[in-house]
Amino acid sequence: MAAPLELSCWGGGWGLPSVHSESLVVMAYAKFSGAPLKVNVIDNTWKGSRGDVPVLTTEDNIVSQPAKILNFLRKQKYNADYELSAKQGADTLAYIALLEEKLLPAVLHTFWVESDNYFTVTKPWFASRIPFPLSLILPGRMSKGALNRILLTRGVPPLYHLREVEAQIYRDAKECLNLLSNRLGTSQFFFGDTPSTLDAYVFGYLAPLYKVRFPKVQLQEHLKQLFNLCRFCDDILNSYFRLSLAGISPAGPETVDANLQKLTQLVNKESNLIEKMDDNLRQSPQLPPRKLPTLKLTPAEEESNSIQRLSP
Repeated sequence: MAAPLELSCWGGGWGLPSVHSESLVVMAYAKFSGAPLKVNVIDNTWKGSRGDVPVLTTEDNIVSQPAKILNFLRKQKYNADYELSAKQGADTLAYIALLEEKLLPAVLHTFWVESDNYFTVTKPWFASRIPFPLSLILPGRMSKGALNRILLTRGVPPLYHLREVEAQIYRDAKECLNLLSNRLGTSQFFFGDTPSTLDAYVFGYLAPLYKVRFPKVQLQEHLKQLFNLCRFCDDILNSYFRLSLAGISPAGPETVDANLQKLTQLVNKESNLIEKMDDNLRQSPQLPPRKLPTLKLTPAEEESNSIQRLSP
């Protein structure tokens, strides 16, 4: 009997099994390769670290990061690429590198850096799945981590300012989406009729961008004009995740949006309360430490105490 495979990942919404791109990559590859994963969705009772999600756990191994998890699954004979030629394998590596260099920075910016999207969608959604008071801290750290990752890869001369970086990453992302659309054409998947690693990566990066409802939709609008990429995401959701989605988001779009709005108000209210408490502490008058009064003994009492200290 094969060792059980458990995947810990962020949960879903908006018709997706997960709203986290890297979690989606692993979940899609497992579906394509037939790997029997047991999915553990992170919520506010989760006790482990959230920094390394997704995490694959077996009896003898703990593996994080999508590329390492997929390599581990291949070693367990769950291989979605066994029908690919050597050239197609090389193309897979090239397109994954393109996705990570050109598309991923814009996806991170859309979710974690764009102010309206972060405060109305991303922060409330993740905060609701993190226990208090960490729910007030971790989303901000994740946002800073995404910004640092963007600047690390794109913030080089001559792009010194964030506005210049933003303009460049969105130009690169739109160009990448156009290349993917041309490569896919009218095919069901990128290498014919069978999904592979490349399909898992493309789906993982595109599906959240396609489905999540953002107030700022610059890149989303461009994606929705590429109908074959939208059809690609819908086909994978319907063919591989239809049954699992039945229990993830039973509420309609209006209910989901209403709940998200309430969650946004609650998180913002808690954040404002903590900031107000900090301000009150800073503005409160700082009193000097009180000095305790010293008691003076009479000469007779001092003589009596000295005799008591000398007596055995």
